[in-house]
Amino acid sequence: MGLMEDHSSWDYLSVDHIRTPAFNSGVVSEASDGSKDFSVSLDAVVPDDILERILTFLPIASMIRATAVCKRWYGIIYSSRFLWTHMLPQRPWYFMFTSNETAAGYAFDPILRKWYDLELPYIDKSSCFVSSSCGLVCFMDNDNRNTISVSNPITKNSKRLLEPPGETLPDYSTIAMKVDRLSHKYSITVAKSKQIPEDFVRWHFSVYKYDSWSGTWVTSLSEVFIGWRGGDDSVICDGVLYCLIHSTGVFGNVNPRHGLIMYDLVGGPSETSLMETSIPVPCSLTCGRLVNLKEKLVLIGGIAKHNRPDIIKGIGIWELHERQWHEVTRMPHKFFQGFGEFDDVFACSGTDDLVYIQSYGATALLVFDMLHRQWKWSVKCPVSKRFPLQLFTGFCFEPRLDITA
Repeated sequence: MGLMEDHSSWDYLSVDHIRTPAFNSGVVSEASDGSKDFSVSLDAVVPDDILERILTFLPIASMIRATAVCKRWYGIIYSSRFLWTHMLPQRPWYFMFTSNETAAGYAFDPILRKWYDLELPYIDKSSCFVSSSCGLVCFMDNDNRNTISVSNPITKNSKRLLEPPGETLPDYSTIAMKVDRLSHKYSITVAKSKQIPEDFVRWHFSVYKYDSWSGTWVTSLSEVFIGWRGGDDSVICDGVLYCLIHSTGVFGNVNPRHGLIMYDLVGGPSETSLMETSIPVPCSLTCGRLVNLKEKLVLIGGIAKHNRPDIIKGIGIWELHERQWHEVTRMPHKFFQGFGEFDDVFACSGTDDLVYIQSYGATALLVFDMLHRQWKWSVKCPVSKRFPLQLFTGFCFEPRLDITA
């Protein structure tokens, strides 16, 4: 781990600390000639519109502190549409937790480079599927795929959704979420894959969509794959649902073993099957992770060794342009080695311009900035590894105070 940052930069704050008052009201002008003292409160002389503009320059952690100053500041921060539409871009946080315990862990703030302890509402255990968009996070329980909830991790506002239709015990599932930044309405898709009984070739694949404005689920798609099955990774990007699929190997060795299917959530189903329009991944991968970076589809994949498809030799990042993959970069070997032992699968998520990569077997967190093409370790996470087989996972989300489930 010698490649990681010096331990002196490690730091973290609890959410309770964030919520303590950041400023003390007091005297800004004081008489010194023996006359009667006169004081003026900053809060009294700054009009709402000017205060809103000042607050737009704060990072989100400082803004959370500012809610404790007074009722007026609290109201402006939580209710001002101007504030949240004109504030400086907030970089996504990364929430890391151990998958052997309840879903309590630490969130990394890349602007202030600090960790905050955080407990997620509505999550009974950490084994779950996760998707996030515009301040909200959607969770699907791993043991009961019909248990789905939506939460704002910062405000703790939460909602449990109605159970989706379809198979109650699918073999594979994946969830994706997209929030409209203007209306704050959201859509959630659940893709389920189930092997047809006593059939080793055919798999039933279905997509279900939930809209927050109607509060209901609809069946969007139902199709049968031959020799391929759905996976556990999907993302909504520019109105299209993208899902990774996997070769079942029943027709011999298929290389690459992964593929990408697309479903237009706006236009709906077409007469062409998903498999006919599928796109192969750029090379043989041990695993793949899909992320939406500013409405561009990005694939982060573990590059497999030649003739050893289960052994990872590196990590690559590709961007999809008109059905063609364009390589963005490959992780430098020194960073790949910095993880220590790296499994053939890994945790990865991203939004805005940041991609987070984490090994399931350690707490090291690597950040890639797509805009500046820069790799950088985070400061060390306070989560500690207490036994050799302990596993860790995580996801990123946009910290916001103005959006509710």
